Amino acid sequence: SGANTSTTRILPLHPFPSLYSVSVPSLRSSLSGGGEEQAAAATVCAQLCVQLGGGDEGEEGFKILRPVLSAIMIDGCASVSARQSCARALGMCCYVSAAEDGEVRFSRSPFHSISLSRPRSPLVLRHLPKLQACLESSDVNYRIAVGETIALLVELGRDIDREFEFEDSDTLCECLKGLATDGNKHRAKNDRRKQRTIFREVLHYIENEDFSEEKIRFGVEGIYIDSWMRRRVYDAFKEVLESGVRHHLQFNPLLRDIFGLGPPLILDSSVKSSKISRFEKHLFNSAAFKARTKLRNKVRDKRADVM
Repeated sequence: SGANTSTTRILPLHPFPSLYSVSVPSLRSSLSGGGEEQAAAATVCAQLCVQLGGGDEGEEGFKILRPVLSAIMIDGCASVSARQSCARALGMCCYVSAAEDGEVRFSRSPFHSISLSRPRSPLVLRHLPKLQACLESSDVNYRIAVGETIALLVELGRDIDREFEFEDSDTLCECLKGLATDGNKHRAKNDRRKQRTIFREVLHYIENEDFSEEKIRFGVEGIYIDSWMRRRVYDAFKEVLESGVRHHLQFNPLLRDIFGLGPPLILDSSVKSSKISRFEKHLFNSAAFKARTKLRNKVRDKRADVM
């Protein structure tokens, strides 16, 4: 018993170092390296915040890494890939690990952006013309990102104010139509196809308030992507977690909370081996689709009555 007592005195309460205590110092060191190392380290920063689940350790780690990520992002001498990765990491870490709203504002200030948590119609209206001008960019990925952002802002505006309208909407729609039917031979075929697909969706939403719904399956579960906001959140996690996003949707409490999935499911072998018939799946999906369509039509009817 004496040996046990002495051992208890020597061993710390947590004999194994935590993910936080091992990762944060090494990441801070890696962020001072070259361009590729900085880009990779920034991506791992975002992955770490998601893995820690936005708890106390995640908040503490973000406080330490935030100044370094911000400095690289606004450094004109840093590589483009490093700055992009730092911007993405800051956005993700703000979303899952910022302890207070003031901390989010501080981190977001280099973006010269707007808050999506509590948007206001005047801010949305002020940014739409600027984004419309960005559609003239020669970079296809940039144009697509701008188009999706325009759709997201219009969706936010409509959520805030049922009578939301923006000036010069006809000009914007004409511009979107041009990009949705772009046949410029100087652009790569895959780029043209990708651009046309996205801008058809953006135009369809702005003109008809209709979103192309998508279902993401993982294990025996699934989530519906039924709005531009929900798509942006899912895509942000997918960019950071890549092929691991479905695993996190199954087991990470943070992602399950964000997407309204509840606690992780605990399935025994009998449940895992049992499969629902195609007919049962069809009936379930049909009922769910009808319910969502009914709810969406009610919202549209209310907007029409107001107008």
